[in-house]
Amino acid sequence: MKNQTAFIFDLDGVIVDTAKFHFLAWQKLANKIGIDFSEKENEQLKGVSRIKSLEKILSWGKKSLSDEEFQRLMDEKNQDYLNHVHQMTKADILPGVEDFLEELKSKNHPIALGSASKNAKTILKCVGLSNTFEAIIDGNKVTKAKPDPEVFLKAARLLNTEPQNCFVFEDSIAGIKAANAGGMTSIGIGNKDTLHEAAFCFNNFNEFDYQFFKTIKTQA
Repeated sequence: MKNQTAFIFDLDGVIVDTAKFHFLAWQKLANKIGIDFSEKENEQLKGVSRIKSLEKILSWGKKSLSDEEFQRLMDEKNQDYLNHVHQMTKADILPGVEDFLEELKSKNHPIALGSASKNAKTILKCVGLSNTFEAIIDGNKVTKAKPDPEVFLKAARLLNTEPQNCFVFEDSIAGIKAANAGGMTSIGIGNKDTLHEAAFCFNNFNEFDYQFFKTIKTQA
């Protein structure tokens, strides 16, 4: 394993703002089966797999479905979500992200994507970032959902880097817990109160620069 600093990024809410599309699709599905769904419930689904998300929604509404209906609704939600995704462009990349990724690449740091999304490659293609990451671990390549660290540990292995040399960027508490459990340095992107378990937290990528990470490693 290389003793080189690596950077692993979640996708939704970190690289691009697809959270709004997930919210609209889940809300449409929940309302269709008679379950109230607001931003409050949506917050609890961030970083959670599609299966676990639907299970949570059903538990909130105290409803049960046959396996066939469960799968049908998951597919329906995903198609609704993808209808939004296919309209995305480079303009949907969140502020400061592209510049930071370019700087990391110019410094030859290994970078990976670690996302629960099974649509990660589709999203990256739509926004023009398909060739940016050396490794992509998405929902199709893991069996355990965050807060299990599987997705990040697999990314670190593909980058040939030890977990303790990895910074992980996350916008969900489940993702922060996963990074911490994997022995990595967690960087929260979003609300500091929500992401209080992160080692460091920023509102967006414009609040820090590359020098910040060099300082951390020097102090470690």
